[in-house]
Amino acid sequence: MAKIIGSRACQANHRVLFTTAMDMLNHLLASQVDHSLVRKLKVYTEPPLLVCDELGYLCLDQQTSNLFYQVISTRHSRKRSTLITTNTPFSDWGNILYNTTIATAIADRLVENSEIFLLGGDSLRKTNKNPSPPAD
Repeated sequence: MAKIIGSRACQANHRVLFTTAMDMLNHLLASQVDHSLVRKLKVYTEPPLLVCDELGYLCLDQQTSNLFYQVISTRHSRKRSTLITTNTPFSDWGNILYNTTIATAIADRLVENSEIFLLGGDSLRKTNKNPSPPAD
């Protein structure tokens, strides 16, 4: 669904950046080493739509949680659209985003003026699996 929304935004001539949460955060961490963080943050805060996939598969430490907060807070203050995909309910974000304080701050900014879609059902990855194992 996130890819379709991003694609439709592109078709409507909006700039869209699609990334996984960990790719974004790893790039931001690396930019701290070469002192290009301000420039790299703009990559993630400027596009009218940021699609950030797979939040919550790995727990974030304080430094990466703070970087994620910087991206979300800046996008929120500039009224930029942000689409997050996750399998983690909001109630568990304190476990993946270092602590409940930063998790609450991030969630508050994401849900203001937003639409939340809770999807259920089997994984599409399961349905696209080969029904029989490959032959040797």
